[in-house]
Amino acid sequence: MKFDANLHRCTIVIDQHLPVGLAMNAASVIGISFGRTVENLVGPDQCSLDEINYPGVIYAPLPVLLASGETIRQLQSGAEQDEEIYVMPFSALAQSCKTYEEYGERIASVNSDNIELVAVGLIGPKKKITKMTGNLSLYK
Repeated sequence: MKFDANLHRCTIVIDQHLPVGLAMNAASVIGISFGRTVENLVGPDQCSLDEINYPGVIYAPLPVLLASGETIRQLQSGAEQDEEIYVMPFSALAQSCKTYEEYGERIASVNSDNIELVAVGLIGPKKKITKMTGNLSLYK
């Protein structure tokens, strides 16, 4: 996907029952993965007047919202059926692993229907993302 801030909206939805530390972990992992996989999401580096480099940041707001686990699963399912929406699910399984190798082994041994989602990242047309997430509360 190639992000266009004029056309697209992005958001992260986190399970409302996650403890703060795990919620921040989920948001940061999805954010890093977005930056790695979505073209044109992050702008170029900028320099201050005294020539200190500030790495590029996301071109658009990235609200972090709260929802139930069931709602997160519904968002993921609906988004995966829409070719215009880029979806990034994040699981409790991932948070429970100590290494990436362990994560790879464990996720490969379970059907996705049995994987508990704790967060989901969504990027797509503004109207579609707003329709999907507009009724959710902002993480505070």
